[in-house]
This record gives sequence, C-alpha cells and structure tokens, in this order.
Amino acid sequence: MRIEFVAGPRRLAARWSAVLLVSLLCSWGAAAQTAPWQPSRPVTFVVTGGSGGGADQMARLIQGIVAKYHLMDHPMVVVIENGGGGAQGFLDIKDSKGDAEKIAIALSNLYTIPLATSLPFNWRDTTPVALMALDEFVLWVNSDTSYKTVQDYVRAVKAAPAKAFKMGVVGSKREDEIVTAMLEQATGVSFIHIPYKGGGENGTQLVGKHIDSNVNNPIENIGQWRAGQVRALCVFDNQRMPFYEKLADGLSWNDVPTCKESGVDVRYLMLRGIFMPKGVTREQLDFYVNLLRQVREKPEWKEFIDRGAYKNEFLAGQDFERFLESDEKYHHDVMQQAGFLAK
Repeated sequence: MRIEFVAGPRRLAARWSAVLLVSLLCSWGAAAQTAPWQPSRPVTFVVTGGSGGGADQMARLIQGIVAKYHLMDHPMVVVIENGGGGAQGFLDIKDSKGDAEKIAIALSNLYTIPLATSLPFNWRDTTPVALMALDEFVLWVNSDTSYKTVQDYVRAVKAAPAKAFKMGVVGSKREDEIVTAMLEQATGVSFIHIPYKGGGENGTQLVGKHIDSNVNNPIENIGQWRAGQVRALCVFDNQRMPFYEKLADGLSWNDVPTCKESGVDVRYLMLRGIFMPKGVTREQLDFYVNLLRQVREKPEWKEFIDRGAYKNEFLAGQDFERFLESDEKYHHDVMQQAGFLAK
C-alpha cells in the first residue's frame, strides 16, 4: 500500500515563503558583493597648503560640490595640516596606510619639501588619485607703485642697493621661492625673501606694503586685484591665460602678458593633485577618480577654474604617475641649480 501525504494550503504557503526568503537572501548577498565601494564614514580631506591659499580653496570647493550634489553618502571634513610647509600632511598620509576614508590635496610641495629637507617621504608613499589642475604664478606689485611692466620693476630693483627689495614667498625653498630664484637668475636682480605661511597672508602683506612684490597664484591675489590694490606685471608661462572676462580695471587675465614676452624667459607651473594613502584597493581608488570626474562636470568647478585662471588639466592612473615622475625630475633640476637641495 502506498500512502501519499498531500500538503494543505497552509503548508504550501509556508514552503513557498521559505523558498522566497532564501531567494531574497541570496539576491541580497549577491548585490552586497557587487555594490560599488563607498566610504563608510566622513572622509578626512587633508590640505597640505596654508589656510586660505589655493589648495585650501580648491579643497573646500570640492567639499561643497560633493555635499550640494549628494555625490556620496558621507561628508568631507577639510583639515589643514601644513606644518613644516606641508610635511605634517604628507607624513599623515604616509602613516595612514589602507585608510580609504582619507585623501589629501597637494601642490608641488609634494617634491619641494622632501628635496629641500630630506623628509622621509616621497609621492610614491601615496596612491596618486588625480591631477585636478595646474596653477600659474604671477608677479604682483602694489598698485600704488609706478611699475607697469616687469622690466620697469627689474630696472628699479637693479638701481637700488643690493637686496633692498622684499619678495614675499610661501615657505622656504618651495614653489614661490623657486620662481623667485629663477627670476633672479634670469634678470641678475636679488631680493630679500620674506616667508609666509600661505598665499592669503602673502597677499595681505603686499597690500599693506610690508613687501614690494610676490609671485602669488592668480586665485590668491584676485580679491586684491579686483579691489585695485595690486597690479599683475606678468605670468610665468609661455602663453597668456585664456580667460577674457574683465575682472579688474577693465583687464582680464588674458591682458596680463607672459614674463617671456616681456623679456624674462621664466616658466613655472604648479600641480594641484589629490592623493590617498598606500594600501587601498583598486575599487576604492576608482571611487575617488569617478567622484572627482563628477566634480569637474559641475558649473561651480568651471566658475572656479575661470576665476582662478587655472590650466584645467585632468590626469589619472598611469598618465598621472608619468606626470609625477617627470615633474619630480624637473623640480630636482631647478632646485639643484638654485642651491635648494638638502645637503
């Protein structure tokens, strides 16, 4: 005799519920495994430049765009770590191996600080994320002076006693002082170098006539330029800046001549790049590369680039690493010529 058990409606419902639950759990597990990585807590955004300077302004712009457009679930927290000209921030990134909730914005101090001080740090101690832009340097004087061109200023410096003129720089043996040294070598003049913590302070000191000139980035002196307090003599590049909006006294960035066309053949550009600690995964790196690509698509980014007269370059992956290798060698060579390398 064969006895068959036929499940009742309740038993069938229970069996199908169990099957459905198992299916949902499997689907959830598969989705969890394939979901793209995202930060699980607020991201610390380390600024290796001074408060109010170009790096700080760019970091806070990125922070604001990410928040405004909800580009990730957790906020960015900007932290200034510019002790030792940025050494504090670099060592923090180096010591944060595997921490994917920490990123840093660096300038060319990425090379200049280690080369000048023998700091036990190299950009290869990080995970390069992206080059966001290249920054120009401009020779600025107080607008109350009579200097209209770089040649006017050079003649005045040459006619004065040795080192009578003061050039404001950010830090020591860093980008500003490298540009100043190149200017001195090209023209035969000499300045007293007055170091400040950041471009914001440097600009304020020029307005107050505590120094005679500086080589601030465009964004670091644009406020004073708009206010008619400073004058741009030349930009240290081979081409004029391609920005035509009238900003100050009827002038645009494009109206500022290159130092080269004014008879001073000096060119220097500074990187503005984003870096992570070593030891992060490819997925974590890709998250930030994609995040920064989204940032660059927003209108606020274009406005920032135009206002600060940046070269709007973007590099990631091997292209960025090749750029860093070449730029590091360039800095080694110019710093060696200036006598800025650590003994």
